[in-house]
Formats: sequence, C-alpha cells, structure tokens
Amino acid sequence: MTDIGTTGTAAGDEPPRTALVFPGQGAQKAGMGQAWRDTASWPLVAEISEHTGTDVEELLLKADDETLRRTDLAQIAVFTTEVLAHREAEAAGLLGEVVACAGHSLGEYTALYAAGAVPLAETARLVAARGRAMRACAERSPGTMAAVVRLGPEVVRTLVARVQEDGGQVWIANVNAPGAIVVSGTAEAVDRLAGLAVESEGKVIRLAVGGAFHSPLMAAAADELREALAAVRFAAAHTPVVANTDARPYASGEHWRDLELSQLTSPVRWEECVRTLAGELGCVRFVELGPGRQLTGMIRRIVDGALTVPVESAAALAKLTAPEPR
Repeated sequence: MTDIGTTGTAAGDEPPRTALVFPGQGAQKAGMGQAWRDTASWPLVAEISEHTGTDVEELLLKADDETLRRTDLAQIAVFTTEVLAHREAEAAGLLGEVVACAGHSLGEYTALYAAGAVPLAETARLVAARGRAMRACAERSPGTMAAVVRLGPEVVRTLVARVQEDGGQVWIANVNAPGAIVVSGTAEAVDRLAGLAVESEGKVIRLAVGGAFHSPLMAAAADELREALAAVRFAAAHTPVVANTDARPYASGEHWRDLELSQLTSPVRWEECVRTLAGELGCVRFVELGPGRQLTGMIRRIVDGALTVPVESAAALAKLTAPEPR
C-alpha cells in the first residue's frame, strides 16, 4: 500500500496500468484554489466561470466553508480543481498508461471529461445544472446523510429494512470501502437508523450535506437534469469509465444519459468500482486528482498493494515529478 510518483517502474519494465480517480462533493474547503493559483492551467478557471455563469475564482480563493457547503457551488468548485489537477498532471507526464477512469458521485463527471467522453464546456455546464437540480430538490424534499462504520453491508441493509418497515425513508447511498457505508434519507429516519446501528456496535457520523443524495428523494433532480443531459454530445468512443450505479466499465457515450440520471437516485458502489478497476481492468496504479486524499484511503482498504498517487496540489505534483537524486 504505497504512495508512488511518476510511473512506479524500473527502466525497461512495462508501465503499470493506471486508473484516474476523482473525488466528489465533500472534498471542498475554503481557499482550495490557492494550490493551483500559479499554474499554467489557471486560465481554465475563467473559462469554467463563463460556462457555468459562476465566479469560480471567487469560489476557489475567497469563499468560506459555509458558502462551499451549498451544493451547487461546492460541485463547481470541486470539479474545477479536479480539471486543474488533471491538466497539470498530464502536462507534467505523471499520468502514464491510463486504461480507465472513475469518479465518486460528482467526480464521475470529471472522469467522463478526462476520458474524452464530454468536452470541457459541456461538462462544466452539466455539473452546474446537476448542482442546481440537486439543491432545488433538497429544498423541496429535505434530507440528510450519515456514515455508518464498523458494520458490514448485510447488517446495514438489515437495519435499513427495519426502519423502512416502520415507514421510515432511508436507503444505502454509498458503499465506499469495507466497513464504510453511507445512508441517506429524512433526518428522522436517519436518526432512527443511527440508534439501531449503535445497538449493533456500529458508529454513525452525521455528514454536513445539503440533502438526501443518491436516494429516491432525489427523483425530482433527475427529472430536472434530464433536459441538460439530452443537450450533451457524448463521444461515440472514449477511455472506459467505471460507472457508480453498477460498477461496470463503459467506453461509449450512448449509455451515460441513463447512467447519470440513475446515479442521482441510486447508491454509489465505489468499493465495487475499485474492484472492477483492479480486477477486470487490471489497474495497479491509482492517480487521485483533486482536493484531499479521501479516495486514496478507500482504495488502500479495498486493493492490497495498490500503488496510489494523490495529486491534491501543484506542490504535491512538483514533488512527485521531481528527478530522483543520483
């Protein structure tokens, strides 16, 4: 379980099969753009601002944590930093032999961009539309999310079913890694599940999110996003992207409208996505592009011996690509 720079090979060896992975909403923090402010890719911020109708530079450099908790703004901010990280890592020659991409929730949109499935302008507009739809839906159908740790998926499914049998609206929203599951639903139902989890020797951590994401309570958001997705030109062929909803790799654009609509109301099967990348697609090196190292930690828990390359800042990238001392 190693953080590794460049390509991780000795001279003459085959380059390792690499997956690019992108984190989702929740990775944002105040001042997150400072890490990329002095890079050659920074003008992309103005470009994304134009496409989204949002002052992204203001978001990345001056917005406080409270502002960045707003769903639509958080998604644009995280997406932009991921695009910057991808462009800079590509220019530095860090990416290597990329055989597949994947992203966690929002990060799936950056994965589609990096895979060549959607141009930057259309991806940015789609991210903005998604954020607006999710925020509006959450205001109409309030909800919350919570992480359930120290319990396996079968136990959590049983507890969810118990709450549902009593009329509670709660569902599994993310299966992130062994013992790391997130539930989503109304505040009352999540509280009831939290009590049951503690009785089963689990632990529940409430998440500071703006709604019950990846649950049926987001159905109205899917309806609103449908029109925006219909206007997008997906590439006929692209680098495979492993989808959140079914953990299957897709290399053609024909599937993504339905997959992204389903993603809003279905669980993110991240653990299975990583197993598909490592198993079926043979990826041994995982480059995480964006703020924080959340996915790196999950991947290490899922794949024994995974080579992980977190790229969260220009400084980290410079360190990863610096020539080795002789």
